[in-house]
Amino acid sequence: MGSLDMPFNPLSLALGAEASFVARAIDTDRAGLTEVLIAAAKHRGASFVEIYQNCSIFNDGAYDAVKGKDSDDTLIRLVHGAPITFAGGTKGVVRDGSTGELFIADVDEVGLDSVLVHDAHRQDPGLAFALSRLTDPGVLRRAPIGIFRDVERPTYDDLARQQLATAGHPDDPDASMQALLQGAETWTVL
Repeated sequence: MGSLDMPFNPLSLALGAEASFVARAIDTDRAGLTEVLIAAAKHRGASFVEIYQNCSIFNDGAYDAVKGKDSDDTLIRLVHGAPITFAGGTKGVVRDGSTGELFIADVDEVGLDSVLVHDAHRQDPGLAFALSRLTDPGVLRRAPIGIFRDVERPTYDDLARQQLATAGHPDDPDASMQALLQGAETWTVL
């Protein structure tokens, strides 16, 4: 009978943890999937990519809304530096001025200048998180795909190596890790 729990959004989880590269692709979209996977592989650091992939045993047809002939009306393709539009450019993602929430609007009604422009390199993950929430929970009616966030920052590996180098070869020998380990006794026995 299936799970009673509300499904969680993997992209929202990754963005909430401030992942530096987060994307979504569809298995049947060869060009889009290739673009996302190449960008993920080139990203310095960990990358999180959610791939919508059909499973004919447990989940058959779950992604038909974003894979079928009507997918232009449901796929919101995220392109860095471009307005976030879909349905042939007739619908767009707009931010409500009073609440800050994102919503879908007819571009003819609000004007193209009101439609948000995607910035995958934005340091603050807030907009990418809000875009990840446009996916309807439980029933897939629309889905942003592409690179949500791609920011550069020092990786854990780089920081750990820098820390080890500093501990091993500091300018002040008294502050070095080796000097600390081989230093004077910390206890006095009477």
